[in-house]
Amino acid sequence: MRVVNCPTCGKPVEWRPENAWRPFCSERCKKIDLGAWAAGDYCVPGAEPDPGELNPSSTPRE
Repeated sequence: MRVVNCPTCGKPVEWRPENAWRPFCSERCKKIDLGAWAAGDYCVPGAEPDPGELNPSSTPRE
């Protein structure tokens, strides 16, 4: 059985279909992680968007 560490608390978690919260150990740890994403604590790196892409009204319509 594959065992991973919970991304939130580090507790070992068995990776199996019966574990509804995988890779987290519990619903609590899953919600803590979701809250961190919502608060902007995490981000996915990438290139800055073109300013024209941010304002759909500035793009020509066909």
